[in-house]
Amino acid sequence: MAGKVRERTGRDGEEWFALLDEWGAAKRSHGEIVGRLSTYGIGNWWAQHLTVEYERARGLRAPNQARGGGFSATAGKTVAVPVERLYEAFTEDAVRAGARVRTATPPKTWRADWTGGTRLAAGFVSKGDGRSQVALAHEKLAGAAAVEEAKAYWRERLAALKDRLER
Repeated sequence: MAGKVRERTGRDGEEWFALLDEWGAAKRSHGEIVGRLSTYGIGNWWAQHLTVEYERARGLRAPNQARGGGFSATAGKTVAVPVERLYEAFTEDAVRAGARVRTATPPKTWRADWTGGTRLAAGFVSKGDGRSQVALAHEKLAGAAAVEEAKAYWRERLAALKDRLER
């Protein structure tokens, strides 16, 4: 990933970290750090990525831990169906499984309350040629063991969804 960072952002991780240290990022919020990195024109994905890596490197968060303390698991899948169909199938399955929708912007984003006081956040994008992708974050998990359980659960659920939709 280190080579990709330089290729996509013009600097390697250590150079970004030095800039952030000089700015005092260790005492700032996640959002402030992302905002600062965004001023360099590197795009939101890279700003988020570098912020999380910086926070981990400086001991501000553990792997899969949100800056506020909770943990999150992520999963994603690309499926050979239009984004509208993927959104519809994913959200219907999640509601059937017990999700309580908080906000939804079809076919782009969806947020819901899940079991045990946890939350789900899903984003959907068209990849062109009749393909689309879902990226899911299962948030407010209790710790590392819960992260591993959630990752396994969502890998299985997303694989089953892909199989069903691509038949």
